[in-house]
Amino acid sequence: MFLKTSSLSLGVLTTSGFTALAETPTEEESVYEVEETRINLWSDQSRNNGLEAGKRPNIVIYKPKGTATKRAAMLVCPGGGYGMLASDHEGVQLARFFASMGMVAAVLTYRVAPNKFPAPYADGVRAMRILRSKAAAFGVDPQRIGLMGFSAGGHLASTIATQPELYKDPEDDLAATVSARPDRVVLGYPVITFGEYTHAGSVKNLLGDNPTAAQLKQFSNELHVSPQTPAAFIFHTADDGAVPVQNAFLFAEACVRHKVPVALHVYPRGKHGVGMALDNPELRDWTTVLTGWLGDWRSV
Repeated sequence: MFLKTSSLSLGVLTTSGFTALAETPTEEESVYEVEETRINLWSDQSRNNGLEAGKRPNIVIYKPKGTATKRAAMLVCPGGGYGMLASDHEGVQLARFFASMGMVAAVLTYRVAPNKFPAPYADGVRAMRILRSKAAAFGVDPQRIGLMGFSAGGHLASTIATQPELYKDPEDDLAATVSARPDRVVLGYPVITFGEYTHAGSVKNLLGDNPTAAQLKQFSNELHVSPQTPAAFIFHTADDGAVPVQNAFLFAEACVRHKVPVALHVYPRGKHGVGMALDNPELRDWTTVLTGWLGDWRSV
């Protein structure tokens, strides 16, 4: 249930809340045995299989075994500056974490440079539509499917969350009937803007060496937040040397302006790309905070 109050304090901006939970389960504490299923996003003959052999666009789904038929789900987009994918610590670890809470999780392998837009976006929205269209098969509630992204994966996630109809691939047979809009969005030290505080490598890898002013505006996602944008959870570190924390501020401020529920958590220190930050005592509790924000989305 969303709280209608909003507050700003040192390190935390919150305009929404969900039922809090006492502890975050670790993978070892999970009460679930997990099944893994890989689904390729595009057909074998597709022009969209633009990755090196064995790494075609796909999702790996982590489903807790059991009889539950209406689990919440989270699709995770690893970062990597649109040039590579940090799939282990910004993908698989998080998927297993969500599965330990009784959620269904999926890790997205999407196309990166030399592939430009619309390749990563097409993969992301296709993955969301596949998850929603196969919700019954994986025991997922189609109205509780979240999208999570780190760094450039956070840019991809925030693009889909704010502009789910930006591009429809001709090969996406679900585009006309299945929504790609997530029901919640989780952003870890995300690239949000392609303006003053951007990450130049992400811009180059997604749009090339000479993007137009119109392109830079189109992919500055703080400009596309609307009342239809899903509730957002954002965490960042104040001293991030790769993606300035202003990216998080811009998105959170846009959410507040459009009355979108948002929780922003800024930690004083932590290098870029920390993932779950298991080796950082100052930062590792961000997943505990996230667990509380997810509230009734977890099943344990």
